[in-house]
Amino acid sequence: MTKVCDIKELKGKKYRCYFELALLVIGGKWKPIILFHLAQGGVMRYSELRRAMPGVTERMLARQLRELERDGLVSREVFREVPPRVEYRLTDMGCAMIPALLGLREWGVVYERHLGGEGAFVGEGFEDPEPVSVNPLCQVRTQLLQGAPKSPAGEAVVPATLETDRNAEPLVHSESSAPDPALAPKSEKSIPCLLDFV
Repeated sequence: MTKVCDIKELKGKKYRCYFELALLVIGGKWKPIILFHLAQGGVMRYSELRRAMPGVTERMLARQLRELERDGLVSREVFREVPPRVEYRLTDMGCAMIPALLGLREWGVVYERHLGGEGAFVGEGFEDPEPVSVNPLCQVRTQLLQGAPKSPAGEAVVPATLETDRNAEPLVHSESSAPDPALAPKSEKSIPCLLDFV
């Protein structure tokens, strides 16, 4: 029989287990998709996110972005210019979620095959089932967070946040040169740790 844990409450969130906490933060249809687009694009303007997700309403996108910002997965920068410009990027904690989201995407590929869809959706308008790349700096930030030394309180001590480059192109390497096999996608399209090049 599975143990039923006591309810925890932290910063307005009530949960019994870590899985429940994770779903409280990224639950819903749009939050994982927003995080995924930011992982691929690095820095994106609101209008770019809106175009990347044609099914979301402006109100819902704004709400989901506010919640992700409040929970510390996305940062928002407002530029005081005319017209106003707002850019979004993943924080270190947002980047740390990306390996889980990529695993969820891989499961979606397998499930589509299970439904009989393998090869049925081929062409320019459809997503390629092959593993995808994310912004290289996001992967570095994830690795830094996962391998960071711990503070006396048990929290990861991470170096100053790396800035993402909106024009950064994902780099390609072979699996044998992957800095952390647990994070490397199982494909030649995986991304190297930029620290390998320093």
